[in-house]
Amino acid sequence: VIDNVSIDFFPGTVTALIGPSGCGKSTFIRILNRMHEFIPTAAMAGEVLLEGKDIYQSGTDVTKIRLGIGMVFQKPNPFPSMTIKENVLSGLKLAQLKVSNQNELLESCLVRAGLWNEVKDRLGEYGGALSGGQQQRVAIARALVMKPSVLLADEPTGNLDTATSNEIMSLIGRLNRDQGITVILVTHEADIARFGKRLVRLKDGCVVFDGAVDEGLA
Repeated sequence: VIDNVSIDFFPGTVTALIGPSGCGKSTFIRILNRMHEFIPTAAMAGEVLLEGKDIYQSGTDVTKIRLGIGMVFQKPNPFPSMTIKENVLSGLKLAQLKVSNQNELLESCLVRAGLWNEVKDRLGEYGGALSGGQQQRVAIARALVMKPSVLLADEPTGNLDTATSNEIMSLIGRLNRDQGITVILVTHEADIARFGKRLVRLKDGCVVFDGAVDEGLA
């Protein structure tokens, strides 16, 4: 699926990864936090270096890797049996981490995700009761709880209308600017790609362009 791809992503940047359906975009970013390993037949040769260390090195704690590399998917994916509060804090439970200020952390992450005022009186409701855009912001808040240095966004606006898509992308842009989170954004839409300054274009599993967004979309 991916053929001899080598890309450097620099801290605090936003890179748009674009290309036609089936070109390998989603597979590529799933390699970056080892999520492709959930596919039983998947195999990968090469290295993924995070702060100089290969995340595929023997003995690597995969859970810790995924804590530092947050991910938002195309389809909003709140856990249906969990409340909004439980959804946002679910990473702590899955990683068996205890914090003394859960409520403060919950509010902080929902504020940064632009959702606090909309759900602060609904935290006990199920996440599935929210709109698509709200569910996507819950997913972003859930990633923020783990204080990631990198955020992988796999077509995060693919199932949303134009206005909601712009809200989500503006939020991701603020997280990059205000908190220095490195963002790698998969999309097939030029308007969404323009939220980044750098564009990498894939075709048939190969990089065919790597440069400025405006140049790549000209």
